Amino acid sequence: MSAITGRTAPGHVAVVGAGMAGLSTAWFLQQRGVRVTVLDRTGVAAGASWGNAGMLNPSFTVPLPEPSVLRYGVKSLFDRSSPVSIPPAVDKELWAFLLAFTRNCTAARWQRTMAVFNELNRACLTAYEQLVDSGVKAPVKSADPLVIACRDSADQRHVLDEFAHISACGGDDASFETVSGKELRALEPVLSAEVRTGIRVYGQRFINPADFMKTLAEAVRNGGGEIVEDYPVGRVLDRGADGVELLPAATAPARETVRADAAVLAGGAWLNGLARPFGVRARVQAGRGYSFTVRPRDMPVHPIYLPGQRLACNPLGDRFRVTGTMEFRAPDAPLDPRRIRNIVEAARPMFSGIDWNDRHEEWVGSRPCTPDGLPLVGRTRSPRVHISGGHGMWGMVLGPLTGRMLADSLTGEGDAHPLLRHLDPLR
Repeated sequence: MSAITGRTAPGHVAVVGAGMAGLSTAWFLQQRGVRVTVLDRTGVAAGASWGNAGMLNPSFTVPLPEPSVLRYGVKSLFDRSSPVSIPPAVDKELWAFLLAFTRNCTAARWQRTMAVFNELNRACLTAYEQLVDSGVKAPVKSADPLVIACRDSADQRHVLDEFAHISACGGDDASFETVSGKELRALEPVLSAEVRTGIRVYGQRFINPADFMKTLAEAVRNGGGEIVEDYPVGRVLDRGADGVELLPAATAPARETVRADAAVLAGGAWLNGLARPFGVRARVQAGRGYSFTVRPRDMPVHPIYLPGQRLACNPLGDRFRVTGTMEFRAPDAPLDPRRIRNIVEAARPMFSGIDWNDRHEEWVGSRPCTPDGLPLVGRTRSPRVHISGGHGMWGMVLGPLTGRMLADSLTGEGDAHPLLRHLDPLR
């Protein structure tokens, strides 16, 4: 019996989703003595957790709904090369999401939401340290410095203004210095002469997402947890005192049902159907990101961000990943080659010594976005069904932290984290 909650902590929790949010929750639950079974529709890190940029940048982790994103969205209706893409044919549910998202694209709402992000950002790297210190044997590398490469002073000013806005909302002041393009090329020769100015930012980190997720999954298995791949969950049933029952989707008729004391829904962009029966009204919309890898002549050592092009680039050993685009489409829609070509054309002038035709690992992944930009973390209408989702672009940065917060909430470890009220799935 938990002294905090006055209820018995679950002995067995089923987690739906083997991405960063789901596996982190499972790992922290194990640390608190809970047996876990993780079910994933495809496999470990098969969604947005595989091909993303892998940057852990609390200085840049901000709410997605903000005025400039709205401008990009309007532009996308007329310019198919825009970093934000909205399909010409918009269905009813996407319209509802976009209208709710638009209502949050104001300076006042961004500032209120940023105040929550500030608190999350201060604690997010500590959660990674707990993972690594307790058995997740994958490197979390220092990005000192993170390179921000700008074509002109306007791009640089946009980043500096964002730092100022974050500071004005109570965030920690970023440690940075403005530099010339020549200084950045001395640091990273892969940058071209088109890079005329930029910023070096300190205190950030980065990972190889696929390698980290593989190691995190191994840690969960080594801790006695079970990870079941190719198990699309079709329904979750609350059986009251008998716990929960998870039924396979019609596409997996041979799978047996799974019973547990409680469930955590961490299925990324596929969350809606499972969560709605438990009072979760906020729609999670797939904001699809694209990436690929190349092998530059001069392999970068530091992560590189191109603010004018909205591209995040990360060295992954012998490969260099280039990531971008926010495409509001169905999560199961096929990869659109035009998005890859748009990224190539945006990145090409900013780099030298890269054969852009020699691309590998072309990928599209569905980031789970919420209308207000805040994750959905906590209990639903049922005390046996919980949510860890809606992290948007920031699942890599915030997933371990929110997983720890949810594990504490489920097991009654300490006082309930005050930030959970802002992340309430029933809001």
